[in-house]
Amino acid sequence: MQPIIIVLIILVVLVFIALVKTIQVIPQASAAIVERFGRYTRTLNAGLNIVVPFIDSIRNRIDLREQVVPFPPQPVITQDNLVVNIDTVIYYQVTDARAATYEVASYIQAIEQLTVTTLRNIIGGMDLERTLTSREEINAALRGVLDEATGKWGIRVNRVELKAIDPPTSIQDSMEKQMRADRDKRASILQAEGVRQSEILKAEGEKQSAILRAEGEAKAAALKAEGEAQAIRTVFESIHAGDADQKLLAYQYLQMLPKLAEGDANKLWIVPSEIGDALKGLSGAMGNFGPVGGGSGFNPLNTAKAAGNGSTNGSTNGGHGHNGNNGTERREQPPID
Repeated sequence: MQPIIIVLIILVVLVFIALVKTIQVIPQASAAIVERFGRYTRTLNAGLNIVVPFIDSIRNRIDLREQVVPFPPQPVITQDNLVVNIDTVIYYQVTDARAATYEVASYIQAIEQLTVTTLRNIIGGMDLERTLTSREEINAALRGVLDEATGKWGIRVNRVELKAIDPPTSIQDSMEKQMRADRDKRASILQAEGVRQSEILKAEGEKQSAILRAEGEAKAAALKAEGEAQAIRTVFESIHAGDADQKLLAYQYLQMLPKLAEGDANKLWIVPSEIGDALKGLSGAMGNFGPVGGGSGFNPLNTAKAAGNGSTNGSTNGGHGHNGNNGTERREQPPID
């Protein structure tokens, strides 16, 4: 009985192994290459697949998703004989699993070497400055060459990126100094432009302020002159409307005489020639209220003389005299009877 049980166990194990080899489950976005007696038979796609056990074998399983492969820095010589280190990143995707398996031994290594040689060809025709400023141009040229070469391998290169371009250390120092000098120059120019613009605006502001101040002073002076003219006109009209006589004028003259004599610097003051006639009329009018002369009565001439005490006896006539003579010296008159 024991040999029979052993045989049954062996048969069960073989059946289980056959079932495992017969049923193949391929994940999504993957593919498998099937060979029969070492020859390509078919490509298994995602899902449940049935193969002949012990006859068909799975050669390779390939991921069909887009892959990202960074390559180490590669030294490249520019047109001006400077060595730069360039890091590249390749984005590729397998489109044909059979071609990727049988057309190239190792497509990753093939893409890396092709990238290096293509970079050397492209960068060799550029100087350092153009290399540093033409990333998009280099990416496009590199992608075109790689995509054309890897098409027969069943691989599509989607993107190529230059991760870093490192020039020599001495060149980096020189570039930093040049950049610093350019920035200092631009800063000086901008500062000078700012100062210039500030001075221009300041001058324009002062000019406008002076113009506005002058206009304001002119308008104020005009308004002041107009107001004074209006005041004089009003006083003149009021005097004529009131029909002032010689007595009123004489009284006003007498009120102004003490003010004319005020101050230590008043050595000479002018009395109009018409004041004599006005004082005569006022003296005659005041005679009705009391005796004039003698010493106790009111004498306008004596009042005028008292107001002008300390001044010169003669006065220069400021207007036309009564007799038509300019600058007639007036003497003290006796009291009017």
